[in-house]
Amino acid sequence: MAYAGRVTTPEAEQPRPEERLEQAVRAAEQALIEFEIAVETFRVEVENFSRLHHQKLGPMYARLDELDAQIAEARAARTGDPEDLRKAEEARARVLPMPGVEELFHGWMDGEGLFPEAAAMLTDQTVRPPERVRPTEEARKLYRELARKAHPDLAQEEAERARREEFITRVNAAYGRGDTAQLRELAEEWAAGPAPAERRPTPSEELYARLEWLSGRKEMLTLIARDLEESAIGSMLRMAPDDPDALLAEIADKLLAEVAEKEGELAQLVG
Repeated sequence: MAYAGRVTTPEAEQPRPEERLEQAVRAAEQALIEFEIAVETFRVEVENFSRLHHQKLGPMYARLDELDAQIAEARAARTGDPEDLRKAEEARARVLPMPGVEELFHGWMDGEGLFPEAAAMLTDQTVRPPERVRPTEEARKLYRELARKAHPDLAQEEAERARREEFITRVNAAYGRGDTAQLRELAEEWAAGPAPAERRPTPSEELYARLEWLSGRKEMLTLIARDLEESAIGSMLRMAPDDPDALLAEIADKLLAEVAEKEGELAQLVG
């Protein structure tokens, strides 16, 4: 078939093999964006409601815990019963927060665990000073050779400079430990040269990979949304999504009534 001197063929009118896949990817991306917006919006609402809940109702919950402890202590003082004494201790423990691990072991541990000196003291072992590292002559020779060959300033391109900087960082660390074996391995690695470039995926492979990522992302967001909805604050917020302030006021009234009731109970016990 010809139009104005141009010839078209059925093959020329066929869409590219990736065209429908591209459309599916674009549709999935738009759907994911909308889903992310919805999840993030709900997350912010839960966070804000949680903050308001803590600010407005936190003191009331703290007062209730204190009253529970005082009531249990007053009852235990009156009866002297061991079970009442135990309950009083438990109630008081709920009011006084336990110190955190960092407070208990301040200066004794870091992210890797107890310092060797702290572990030795706790186990009644002798504290040994750390051994000094003095690199061998071979280690010094290997280090100098690698530093000359792999210095980042010798790079002409940014990617090569980054590769050299990463490599020299490992060289410096091995030399700092006096690790001659590791320096030998690094020398062999440098002599072998950079790893060959990986085969680039085809357009179809990239699109399928994108779809798979989008699917995984949606599954993750679905779990986040479910956790938000099932959380205590999320469940409360879903009870009154249009007027959360009214819900807070209703809970506050109930807590105030409970505080008054417990204060009356305490007055009877100590009166």
